[in-house]
Amino acid sequence: MNDVTRPRILVVGAGFAGVECVRRLERKLAPAEADVTLVTPFAYQLYLPLLPQVASGVLTPQSIAVSLRRSKKYRTRIIPGGAIGVDLKAKVCVIRTITDQIVNEPYDYIVLAPGSITRTFDIPGLTEHAFGMKTLAEAAYIRDHVISQLDLADASDDPAERASRLQFVVVGAGYAGTETAACLQKLTHGAVKRYPRIDPALIKWHLIDIAPKLMPELGDKLGRSAQEILKRRGIEVSLGVSIEKAGPEEVTFTDGRVVPTRTLIWTAGVAASPLIATLGAETVRGRLVVTPEMNLPGHDGVFALGDSAAVPDLAKGQEDAICPPTAQHAMRQGPQVADNIIASLRNHPMTPYRHKDLGLVVDLGGTDAVSKPLGIELHGLPAQFAARGYHWWALRTSVAKVRVATNWTLNAIAGDDFVRTGFQARKPARLKDFEYTDAYLSAEQVREQIEGAGRKQL
Repeated sequence: MNDVTRPRILVVGAGFAGVECVRRLERKLAPAEADVTLVTPFAYQLYLPLLPQVASGVLTPQSIAVSLRRSKKYRTRIIPGGAIGVDLKAKVCVIRTITDQIVNEPYDYIVLAPGSITRTFDIPGLTEHAFGMKTLAEAAYIRDHVISQLDLADASDDPAERASRLQFVVVGAGYAGTETAACLQKLTHGAVKRYPRIDPALIKWHLIDIAPKLMPELGDKLGRSAQEILKRRGIEVSLGVSIEKAGPEEVTFTDGRVVPTRTLIWTAGVAASPLIATLGAETVRGRLVVTPEMNLPGHDGVFALGDSAAVPDLAKGQEDAICPPTAQHAMRQGPQVADNIIASLRNHPMTPYRHKDLGLVVDLGGTDAVSKPLGIELHGLPAQFAARGYHWWALRTSVAKVRVATNWTLNAIAGDDFVRTGFQARKPARLKDFEYTDAYLSAEQVREQIEGAGRKQL
């Protein structure tokens, strides 16, 4: 087949789902069978579950940014940018490159794996004053910010300023929020020994969530164990509580408490990428409705998976069950979609996705952890071994595994130097500055962009 007739496969997103799909396509498709293109702002796969350890300095940012160009069979064309709209009828994806150029990319097959964004609510001051924990830049920025609060508190003689700089609030008691609070508390607990002018008792961490339980998916027993570990380490856990409003120097809780703080970290869930809204297709809680084969009904060649797709969870045996937005499912859905695309190209039947959940692991820093692999409840060192062992195994390249293992070893032996790396500029950056949620087009704007480009070619 020549270049003109080769099918064009466009993969949107370089998360677990998108990268695993691309890798399977590269391994199983001959170069002459199809052209593969990947749309992503960065040429790396981010191992999201370990972001809290980057924020706390246990791991370096590079160690969890797994290069897309290390594959021995790498031949995928990478467009450095983000998809901001899709016209299913015209089979065109509209892309904004990292230089803000708008590009129309035609396709024959499209894999929608744009992932998710931080879910926010209409809370006064939230997006202006809160940090998120979804990107590598945010994790590195938060580390700088937390250490800078210690530096500034140490230099200040104002008790009110010290109080606000040494209190930290994390909203969201799921895995991301709990691990973030636990790991960053470890950071400040270790760092304060280097600040003789700071009373350690002044450092306070708050973990709050509107839900009645901490990480309910773990079960009551492990959830209580995790809460006891956090309490023992001085983290105040408040359940059934959220944020009423946020300001630059204080946060008001819904129970009426006003906490002086310069650090509000928001991890209260995720929402499907705004890209999904441009399709005009059926959704469930913002996630695109797909078949068990992860195909969009009524649209041949359109597949969706990962956090932005409501993939039926056949392993649960319940009619309305959909797969949760976890890395475990995304890593397995990617190869399955690739196999279904290859089956379609070769006129073979597609296979529905089915995967039984392997369990959960929660790393609370140091030797603290709670895990539930294959339904077995673990605490302490066995849980930590299971948690880090799973993450280490899930890293895609040998180089990443060596970097992470080396970082863990060095941190355990030598500790942290608590150095700010300079990511924090004089101008503060918050939640609204990292995820570019205002970059997406409406369905009408997508159509105008494609039609306008067509008129220019005439």
